[in-house]
Amino acid sequence: MEQNFNKHLGNKLKIRRLSLGLTQTKVAKAINVTFQQIQKYEKGTNGVSSIRLLQLSNYLKVPINYFFEDYSEYLLNVDKSKESHMNINYNFLVKIYSEFTEDQKIKFNKNIQIFGSNISKVG
Repeated sequence: MEQNFNKHLGNKLKIRRLSLGLTQTKVAKAINVTFQQIQKYEKGTNGVSSIRLLQLSNYLKVPINYFFEDYSEYLLNVDKSKESHMNINYNFLVKIYSEFTEDQKIKFNKNIQIFGSNISKVG
């Protein structure tokens, strides 16, 4: 998997570099490495450290997740993370709601109805 990711990241790096009209040398100087290192990154021969990834994203003016986009393992983990996060939030809300007094539940439900109608007007 690591080798596949290195190739994926290298391809994303090359695409972005070329779209900005930059040479490997120019990118290398900006992040204080040799142009050969940029070649190795782009070929997927060498992995990119977290600090270099941050430097590349800043210099190329892309968010770090740009390098992870379209990578199947990343997309699977994002979906799992969202699903897990929603379950945690849902469980938390159920717990809090169950501890409300009847008066608090009535107020909460009214606010939800108002909030829901505002969302449907915007969407």
